[in-house]
Amino acid sequence: MNLTISGHHLEVTPALREYVMTKLDRVTRHFDQVVDVSVLLTVEKLKEKERRQKAEVTLHVKGRDIFVEQSHEDLYAAIDQLMDKLDRQVMRHKDRMQDHHHTAAKRIDASAG
Repeated sequence: MNLTISGHHLEVTPALREYVMTKLDRVTRHFDQVVDVSVLLTVEKLKEKERRQKAEVTLHVKGRDIFVEQSHEDLYAAIDQLMDKLDRQVMRHKDRMQDHHHTAAKRIDASAG
């Protein structure tokens, strides 16, 4: 699995990189056919008081690209929420893949019997 973590208007510290990798482990544990992961961490400077942290991830799996983005005042909270969203989408993708294969197996059994 290729992993790219980049920052826009911020430096990706080793602690931040480690945090993202730890969170991604949960997603890759549920679904092991991940080809490529690209994470972009951004600080949006809207106003001086209102600095929004944004995390986005593009996950390339076999047959599909999954894109998720999340904004929050705290970057770590944004990453948490992002990984929750990503996990749900990956699980839904995995279920669809499995459902597809189960229906094909039933058709084969029905025609054989």
